[in-house]
Amino acid sequence: MNDEKKNGKVSADPSNFRQMILEFPKQFRVGFELGKEVSLSGEFSSIEISGMGGSALPGNLLRVYLSDHYRRFNGKPPIAIYQNRSYGLPHEAYRPGCLNFLCSYSGNTEETVASFEEAIAHGLPSVGISAGGKIEALCEKHGVPHISLPIPFENFQPRVGTGYFFGAIFGVLVKLGMASDTCDALTLQAERLLEEMPGLEARGKELAEKVAGKTPVVYANPRYKSVAMIWKIKINENAKTPAFWNFFPELNHNEMVGFTKPQGEFLLFLLRDAEDHPQNLKRFEVTSQILGERGIASEIIDMGEGSVFTKIFRTILLGDWMSYHLALRYGVDPTPVDMVEELKKRLV
Repeated sequence: MNDEKKNGKVSADPSNFRQMILEFPKQFRVGFELGKEVSLSGEFSSIEISGMGGSALPGNLLRVYLSDHYRRFNGKPPIAIYQNRSYGLPHEAYRPGCLNFLCSYSGNTEETVASFEEAIAHGLPSVGISAGGKIEALCEKHGVPHISLPIPFENFQPRVGTGYFFGAIFGVLVKLGMASDTCDALTLQAERLLEEMPGLEARGKELAEKVAGKTPVVYANPRYKSVAMIWKIKINENAKTPAFWNFFPELNHNEMVGFTKPQGEFLLFLLRDAEDHPQNLKRFEVTSQILGERGIASEIIDMGEGSVFTKIFRTILLGDWMSYHLALRYGVDPTPVDMVEELKKRLV
């Protein structure tokens, strides 16, 4: 791999994806402000989030954060969060009191556009979130509130825009009184992650060296299983290589048996939360031992101290750095997703 720097950029990283990772924690403040600007009336008890790929990830993480949020703060009762990753809306989107968010960074994701058209046809309460495209045009045509996302870099990728989406949706919930206003506290926690960035990058590079040439498999507990899924996605899109994910204790009842006759070389990343159930914590250690005896290497990665929000995004940033340096290790540009673009052209 040639990682010689040219004009401040790594030669295998012409779009400076590294800088997108470095500035990620700054997105939350912007997102919260955008969400709170939305003018919307009505009483809502649930939300449905439509999106694909990187534009869908914030929905998974909001579910994790809000589950903790409603336990910790006195406010409205917990809301239900539904997700849609297809062309048509789920039946929950039609329930009285459900607010639909249509998320597409480009604004042109065909599955999300189709879902939005369905929501409009049935007069469902909706908010569009995009950086332009058909989503914005539909909002303007039908008088639907729209949140305009920034494009801070050329070739900016939705998978590194999670902070904008997360912040914008949460800001709307705060504005509507559906969640307590913790925006200032979360902004501070996000900014503190900037201080951890050098250590996270160094650790990520170390993990990339260990997994190079192997197939990564990412495991977490039920609370943070979405973080494991996002690690898998970042490895796919950044390093352009297969990866898989699952969660404890379910994987102990089936998937681990598959390593009896592995058809390749694997490295397991076990994302461990110290506040997990004691028996689950034992499973991390014992699973690592059992599979290690069968030649399957693993790395137990502690998510560290802090709030649920901090644990989520600290761990995601570590995965970003690992997958970024794995891309450089393989000599591939971490930014583009050429196969996705090829598929879109063939679907026309």
